[in-house]
Amino acid sequence: MSSIFTVSIFMSALELGCIYALVALALFISFTILNIADLTTDGCFTLGCAVGAMVSLAGHPFLALIAAMVAGVCAGFVTAFLQTRLGVESILAGIIVNTGLYTINIAVMGFSSIANLFGCDTVFSLGKDTLGNTFIGDWYKVVIVIAILLVIALLLWWFLGTTLGMSIRATGDNADMVKSSSINPTLTITVGLCIANSLTGLSGALIAQYQKSADINIGTGMVTIALASLIIGQTLIGNKGSILRRILGTILGSVLYRFIVAIALRLSVPAEALKLVSAIIVAVAIATPYVKRKLSLKKREFANYRGSARKEGV
Repeated sequence: MSSIFTVSIFMSALELGCIYALVALALFISFTILNIADLTTDGCFTLGCAVGAMVSLAGHPFLALIAAMVAGVCAGFVTAFLQTRLGVESILAGIIVNTGLYTINIAVMGFSSIANLFGCDTVFSLGKDTLGNTFIGDWYKVVIVIAILLVIALLLWWFLGTTLGMSIRATGDNADMVKSSSINPTLTITVGLCIANSLTGLSGALIAQYQKSADINIGTGMVTIALASLIIGQTLIGNKGSILRRILGTILGSVLYRFIVAIALRLSVPAEALKLVSAIIVAVAIATPYVKRKLSLKKREFANYRGSARKEGV
């Protein structure tokens, strides 16, 4: 067991889990709250990565995070515009934007498929200079990503409790009722998707600075990873209860997913097979609640059968 779990593996899984938790929170907004299958995630993550990398190369690592979020807002707005104004189905709107973002992303990166951030400042290198010499030591990356994630989680929790946030939640529950309540669903869907994709863009920018590189294909399969994290969290915490509980469950699911991937790598699973591992995790996570319900139903049927058999025997 000690050969599988080491301090470095634990730190790496925790760091990546917290960064990718932002994408899981994005799907929490679009998929769970708004009940919209937003497939913009893959391209938007790469967009945030590309924008964050280029702004970081210009010498502005903190501004890079904000720029990536703004870029994500733009991507979310286009997706929402296609859905609400042009009548495009949500899945098709996401596919269209995701396809178009490939050209935009490679243009942002100067028509190069890779951008290296070695030699430029990042929030992590600056954090090392500030925190690395304190009692935190090598845990400075963990502290930085957890701090960012906590701020985002608290802001999201606060926002979803506001009037606009409640309207967004109501839109996902029953859009027809929202229309009859003089709430504009076009506005709520647009705001929701913009916020969701801003979180995806922020995650992409953090990954670019964390890995000190940006790749045009880095976002491939990101929606699967985020969905796996979201469903793992819902399976463990449940999809009911307070918003804060569900947000924390989503974050927990993302961290656990990264631990599963880390264990898979330690067990010599080829890196090329990680997408298959992700797909299996998603399938298992989705099927678990259904299997639990079926087993519970079978137990009740068996209990009723035994009770009837005893009565007949009496």
